[in-house]
Amino acid sequence: MNWNVAQAKQRLSEMIREAAHEPQMITNRNRPVAALIAAEDLAGYAMWKSGQAASRQTTLGEAFAELRRLAAGAPDPLPDPDRFAAMRPNAFVDRLEEEYPLNASR
Repeated sequence: MNWNVAQAKQRLSEMIREAAHEPQMITNRNRPVAALIAAEDLAGYAMWKSGQAASRQTTLGEAFAELRRLAAGAPDPLPDPDRFAAMRPNAFVDRLEEEYPLNASR
C-alpha cells in the first residue's frame, strides 16, 4: 500500500503491521521516498546487496584488459604457418596466366 508522509506519521502502528505482509511505500507529493519492509525481507535484501557489490559488472574495456593479461603469459598454441613455402595449385590463377600471360607484348 502507498502512504503519504502525513499518513505514515499518524498511522505508524498500522503501517508496521501491514509491512509484515507486504512492503509499504511512503510518498511525498506522489514521489516514492521510502519503504517500510519486514525485518526478514531486510536481511534478504542486505545479502543480495552485498552479493551485488561482490559481483560488480565489469566494463567491456576491463574484460578486454583481463583477456590481454591472460593471453600475455600463454604460449601461442598455433604457430604461424609458412604460407609461401609450399604454394598449392590454384586453378583460377593458372587459367588467368593462360589467358593473359605476363610476358606477352600487345
